[in-house]
Amino acid sequence: MGIIEYLKVLLIGFVEGITEWLPVSSTGHMILLDEFIKLKVSEDFMEMFRVVIQLGAIMAVVVLYFGKLFPFMPNKSKEENKQTWILWFKVLVASIPAGIIGVLFDDKIDELFYNPWTVAVTLILYGIAFIFVEARNKKRSFKTESIGQMTFLTAFTIGVFQVLALIPGTSRSGATIIGAMLIGTSRAVAAEFTFFLAVPAMFAASFLKILKFGFDFTGSELGVLLLGMVTAFLVSVFAIKFLMTYIKKHDFKLFGWYRIALGAIVLLYFALIKK
Repeated sequence: MGIIEYLKVLLIGFVEGITEWLPVSSTGHMILLDEFIKLKVSEDFMEMFRVVIQLGAIMAVVVLYFGKLFPFMPNKSKEENKQTWILWFKVLVASIPAGIIGVLFDDKIDELFYNPWTVAVTLILYGIAFIFVEARNKKRSFKTESIGQMTFLTAFTIGVFQVLALIPGTSRSGATIIGAMLIGTSRAVAAEFTFFLAVPAMFAASFLKILKFGFDFTGSELGVLLLGMVTAFLVSVFAIKFLMTYIKKHDFKLFGWYRIALGAIVLLYFALIKK
């Protein structure tokens, strides 16, 4: 595999690292990117690569929030360790709905919905949803201002919203953030819990895709996968820090307008150019 192919992988990893955490749909961007940048790999490998590259992005959450996520830190008190375990139980409870639906219908969902038309529609619909939710919340106070205040019922409800993200173009972070804010969770807590919720979700999705593909990688395929994951990891570190800084002073409306514009571009491109 030549250097041009590895440059393509770097670009794909860069896009994945940004769009995995911003609520703009990494899948939507990947479908568009795939129209212009074709890797010289098999279709089966590419299907697996699109999902497993996200493991790199997930590791950015593990690294950045290690102190909050790891319950065996020597400098943690018993109460802090307890709160860490409670956090993980909340994450696991929230993971149940998408976990069940994903395992049962993963292939069917890909077959029915992995296409540019679905992505364009969901980009636009959830863009409108972001604008509506932010307008609705403008004068409301949030009842959940920290993850410690989050109940298990709230966590499970956010997990139900995560099921919507199984439809390509929805954005996992977009669906869960909108759901969390609708039920009274602050922007910062919604975003942070979404990061944590991604850890088991993407580990499970990646395991399923690798299991389906098999472990018989060629040297070049392994190189492509590792390069994509490392790039996604490095870019994700900056994307996560940017988002958490941004939402301290701004709302999500900008992302809503961006989604609507991108969805319109996808529709126009596939309706008028790629007939």
